[in-house]
Amino acid sequence: MGIFSRRRKPAVDIDGLGVSLVALRLDAGDCAPVGSTVVVFNAGGHARRAPAGKVACEQGETVLCFHPGPYTVHLAPFASAPEWGLRLRFVVDAANPRVTQQRFDLYLYSEMVERLELETLRVAAQAALQMELAQGALDLPPCTTMDEWHAFRAGLNQLMYTRFGVTVDDCVPVDLGDQVDYAEVLKARAAIEAEVAAPAEASASPPRVEGAATTSEPGAGPTPTSSAQAPRTAATAGLAVQEGTAASSEPAALAALTAEQAPRTTTAAMPTAQQDAFALRRLFIELPSLASELRTLVLPDGLQIFQQHQALLLRLGMAALNVNTMPALAWAAPDQPLAPEEQASRTVQTQLAVQALDEAWALLARFQRADHAQWPALLEDADRICANLETGLAFRRAPYAPRAEPSL
Repeated sequence: MGIFSRRRKPAVDIDGLGVSLVALRLDAGDCAPVGSTVVVFNAGGHARRAPAGKVACEQGETVLCFHPGPYTVHLAPFASAPEWGLRLRFVVDAANPRVTQQRFDLYLYSEMVERLELETLRVAAQAALQMELAQGALDLPPCTTMDEWHAFRAGLNQLMYTRFGVTVDDCVPVDLGDQVDYAEVLKARAAIEAEVAAPAEASASPPRVEGAATTSEPGAGPTPTSSAQAPRTAATAGLAVQEGTAASSEPAALAALTAEQAPRTTTAAMPTAQQDAFALRRLFIELPSLASELRTLVLPDGLQIFQQHQALLLRLGMAALNVNTMPALAWAAPDQPLAPEEQASRTVQTQLAVQALDEAWALLARFQRADHAQWPALLEDADRICANLETGLAFRRAPYAPRAEPSL
């Protein structure tokens, strides 16, 4: 009758691991396939790697499994020219014994939810590359000489390793004209803008008061403000217009994708509260690691550089403390729930702080390759990134104040 039969746990879906799937989460009793690597995180976030086989973990531990590759993806360096791209082949190297935590393990623990698809990693890498090129941190001119190409390759290699923990094996320019339809790209962008602008216009337009002086944002139009696609508010606008802020009019990760290729990001499909919690978790986990990497840099001679470097570490430490003591999203005060539109506004600020965190990782890659003459300019860029990070966290923490219309 099957009364005493033991039901077996369904096998985990590992189809595509090493091809279209980079990593996934495993439970106790699952079996990691041959050729993969198992990463076990304890309750404190410390990782250890184990060989493939049956998973055995203790209570409170999280087990992930990844395949080292190689993987081949196509990146579009410039959103305005999606028909020209780079064929990138990368691998996840073996553990580096000189570091206490591998960068790829930190990426999995901080940014992966349940599964890491190759397309998700490709979109993130493309967004990081486009941001570096747009800000002038990397140079890829149209008629590239061999010296310029080698300089670009070195910067790209360091960016990919510092930001994602993967090693670039090969990178060549390719023609994607037969794979990308630029007209469809423009249609996809228009559809995304229209989809995000509808709730933004409904929530951002206050009731008009007769005799009151009303103002509108410059460049008004249906433009999204963050990868979370949350409504734009006056506080968001004040942060986005800061000098050097990379708040674009559309998600950078979707800029060069066609309508069929544009996948929704993991966080964009989450509710507002989960988006905010996911972003704060990233800041909580990655800010100490970023500060630790910056602390190990070899500084140029000079007291001024040393003082600026110490001030940078202090600001990152205070930002981490700000994240650790961040108030809850859903409450304006005890027994006073926060309105959903205000929660969305706070979530936008958290997303902008995460954007500054991503820029800080890219800046660390430039620090690691820079000579001593480039440090003053990099420290100025670090000051701008820290200001954006601090402003985003300050607006996220700011006490709720109801909107007051001016009156005569």
